[in-house]
Amino acid sequence: MKSLVCTAPGHFAFREDAAPEAGAGMARVRLQRVGICGTDLHAFEGTQPFFSYPRILGHELSGALIDASGAESFEPGELVTIIPYFSCGICIACRTGKPNCCVHINVFGVHIDGGMREEILVPASSLLHGQGLNADELALVEPLAIGAHGVRRAGVQPGEYVLVMGAGPIGLGTMELARIAGAHVIALDINADRLRFCKEKLGVHAIVNGADPDAVEQVKAITNGDFPTVVIDATGNLRAINDGIQYLAHGGRYVLIGLQKEAFSFSHPEFHKRESTLMSSRNAVKEDFELVIRSMKQGSIRPQTYITHTVAFDEVPRRFESWLNPATGVIKAMVHF
Repeated sequence: MKSLVCTAPGHFAFREDAAPEAGAGMARVRLQRVGICGTDLHAFEGTQPFFSYPRILGHELSGALIDASGAESFEPGELVTIIPYFSCGICIACRTGKPNCCVHINVFGVHIDGGMREEILVPASSLLHGQGLNADELALVEPLAIGAHGVRRAGVQPGEYVLVMGAGPIGLGTMELARIAGAHVIALDINADRLRFCKEKLGVHAIVNGADPDAVEQVKAITNGDFPTVVIDATGNLRAINDGIQYLAHGGRYVLIGLQKEAFSFSHPEFHKRESTLMSSRNAVKEDFELVIRSMKQGSIRPQTYITHTVAFDEVPRRFESWLNPATGVIKAMVHF
């Protein structure tokens, strides 16, 4: 079978590999779609933490099940998606119900080779039924689950103002799930086209351009002088993370979904006087995936809204670098097999 390997930052190469054989507890899946994530883009440009080369990218997946190795209720030929975070099951995080931040976690396409190949072998326990969703929709479940997990971490309540910084795919999904939780969502970005997308396609409560000199005052006015009780960073941008505290209400929660390599910092007095709660949100758990699938089936999320670019598997090396350029207008690129 054919695999696409990121051999070093900025470089791809196709490779012929033997087709996998399912053993006990493992499932064999023939890929149909791979969504391109910010993690993949950062890996290509050499800025992704917890990463080494060479690596087969890809963790937003859907495909047809070839062999489920006897996994109960799964049938060959059915469309599936996977939870691409493989945990050890015995560490402190796993024992306390947090396999998403397992001490020894292996994330598909990050710590171990991922889905940018014609067939994959994954633990049967990671499979999720397609439940009538199509291949495109199923490949979008994972990035939306990231947002669902961040919203759940924040404990978003109906009627709260939630500011989401960053209108990339993860930020957009976070906005959707915050809206579904009943929040008044404020989108903040410096890309006017992305902000327009948030308003026109997602129906967020308000948009703010973070490059505006009065951005803080705009957020204050939108929230009737209170500021948002939840601020969620989905940029992974150091400056944005450092500045995020200025938008947070007293008593509020600041959640970091975005990830970058450097140390972040903000004023201790500003953090302290708010009695702020700071938390990170890593990956997602099965309940988050199930919420996204349920929301798609109910029509609360329209997955096709996100897909702006499609590309055949063989064309990925030629097209991939262009997706780093905001001028291309890419929100979600989807690889077809």
